[in-house]
Amino acid sequence: MICSCKKAGVDFMGFPERLTKIRKDKNISINELAVMIELHHTQLRRYEKAESQPTLDVLRKLAIALNVPGDALLFDEEERKPPGDFLLQFDALIELNEEEKKVVRAVLDGLVLRHQAKKFMDRQHTA
Repeated sequence: MICSCKKAGVDFMGFPERLTKIRKDKNISINELAVMIELHHTQLRRYEKAESQPTLDVLRKLAIALNVPGDALLFDEEERKPPGDFLLQFDALIELNEEEKKVVRAVLDGLVLRHQAKKFMDRQHTA
């Protein structure tokens, strides 16, 4: 079963496909991975077929066993990047000192809260 998602017209893999791809890329069989994470191989097959969803504890064990960051199991690489028109600004953040980063976080938090409040108010007015 394919569980792809779309974001801005781009297809992304779902968790089952991502898990299967990472496991196969590392040449680990379902049985081997099941032993590594102390889970029955049938349950692991259910995850790969999108018949079941793992718990957070199982996701953690999978990430450790596969030696990948946890978000690699949940998100495609392109899903977690800032929009293209912000890449230069986000790259420049690396150069900032801790105090400047704190200011940037506060500004971004304020903008996000303002946006969320506006969306909420817009919904209230249309309801």
